[in-house]
Formats: sequence, structure tokens, C-alpha cells
Amino acid sequence: MGSASDIALVLHPSRDPGRVLEAIGAWAATHGSRLLMRPADAARWDGDVSVVTDAELAERADAVLSLGGDGTMLGALRLVARRPVPVLGVNIGSLGFLVEVQPEELPEALDRLDRSDFTIENHSALWLGDSETVAFNDLALVRVPGDGVVEASLSVGGQRMGRYRCDGLVISTSIGSTAYAYSAGGPVVSPALDAVVVAPLAPLAGISRPMVTSVEESIRLELQPGSGQPAIEVDGTMHRGTEAEEVLDVHLMRGCGLVVRLDRDRYQRRNQVKLSLLDLPFLPDELRELAAPGDLPGSRPPRVLEP
Repeated sequence: MGSASDIALVLHPSRDPGRVLEAIGAWAATHGSRLLMRPADAARWDGDVSVVTDAELAERADAVLSLGGDGTMLGALRLVARRPVPVLGVNIGSLGFLVEVQPEELPEALDRLDRSDFTIENHSALWLGDSETVAFNDLALVRVPGDGVVEASLSVGGQRMGRYRCDGLVISTSIGSTAYAYSAGGPVVSPALDAVVVAPLAPLAGISRPMVTSVEESIRLELQPGSGQPAIEVDGTMHRGTEAEEVLDVHLMRGCGLVVRLDRDRYQRRNQVKLSLLDLPFLPDELRELAAPGDLPGSRPPRVLEP
């Protein structure tokens, strides 16, 4: 990354990042780096920082530090999806799978970031329309309480595939396949595979099974006459409502997210633990082998429940 770099900071909306911010500020002061923060985040710290808009942050940042958990990390990735730069996750709080380092590891991590001594994990993302919004885990159409069920036709790669009548639809990336789509009965998809999962929520008629499509195939959902007007959620956050008979086009784009990895083995172990939490068939002894002591947040060995 080099000297005189611009480093953007993205904070968890409620957790206290005080000690972490002080450590970052001290490091930046001795390395000639400038810190960028959005107004709401900058109001929570009295350090030396440049206050910028979302657009200015995306344009100026050479790297992004996400201070929080996986949700904060997803938000940071979305901020710079149109101009991807390395994003390093610093864990503040509970277990995270995207975040990379613990607060006590931050000085060394910043030095390695400065030396470009890291690897990049490329993440694909779902785009709604040409550039309306981007999602790294999933886009979801969710029934609004009191409104009608979702009735929509599906086309994949220009071919009409059928229709849905359900409480909602989840469109997920491979990385997001173990989140909302999994809870809707979708498959676990390897993160090495660029694919899209479409899973209905509580289907009543029409297509009732999840579908997996390739990166080359665009997805079109057309709300039918008489359908409810579902809300659109992006990575678990409310985006907007839909209009009557709206047509939604979604496609997968490669390389929109550049996640910093300092320890590849640690990330692989966390992925295995994540899968074990989804009730995949690991035996107790196998669970003990998945994560080394101190590897997960809290620095304690994983507790295994005996059968």
C-alpha cells in the first residue's frame, strides 16, 4: 500500500471501537497515512480524521478497515464495490467469519497491510439492475406483513423457467449460500464456485425447490398482477419496497470485493466451524480439530457437546 495512503474506517453502528481507533490513529500518525470516515462515524471519535461522503470515501480510499463483525464487513465491501480496494476486517464483538484479525493483532496487521504482505480473496456480488445496489451475501424479496403473498415469474438467461407463489425469495451468492438461502432450504455452495442460488420462502404453489444458476446467466423476476409488493433486503438490511408488477433484473459480477487475508489456514478453519454450526455431519472429535485454541474470537478452545 505504501506511505501517504488514504485508509477509510467503517464502524459498527453501536459497538464501542475506542481502543481500536486509538491504535489505528497512533499507527497512522507514525506512517504518514490519512484516515477517512463518514460523518456519522467521525462524530464518535475526536482523532485526526478527514470527514468524507460515501462517494468520496469510495473514490479516495486505498484500503478500508472494517471495525465490527460480518455485517459491518459486508457494508464496507458494498461501499467500495464499484472501485474495489483491499478491505481488512477487525473483529469487535462476537464470532465473525469474514473478519480477519482481533484488536490485539492490529499493529502487526497494519504493518503487513502497509507492506502489501497479504493475499486477496476475491468475492463476487449480486447487482440489482444496472447499478442500483449490490449484495455480497444475498438479495431478498420479503413479504410485507398484512400484504399479499409474492407472485413472480422467473427467467434465467432469457429463458422463462416458471413462477413462484410464496412468502418471499432469496437470491444468494456462493458465500451467502450458508446464510438466508440455507435457512430457506437452499444448498451449501462452495465459495470457490461462482454461482447464484434462488430459494423460495414458504412456497405455496409453482416452483418450490431452490435453483442454482451460473455466473453467465442473468436472473429476471417479474411481479405478477395481484402480487403483494414485497420489500427488498440487501445483505439483511432494508433497501426499499417494490412497485406493482415491477421487473427486477439481477446478475452476478466477479471481483467486486477484495477481502484481505493474512492467515489462509485460519480462514479455512473458520469456514469449517461455520459449516459445523449448520448441522453438517461432523463428529465431536472432528469438531475439535477444526479450530485451534485461540483461533476464534474470545481466544478460548471451542466447546464441543458430546452426543
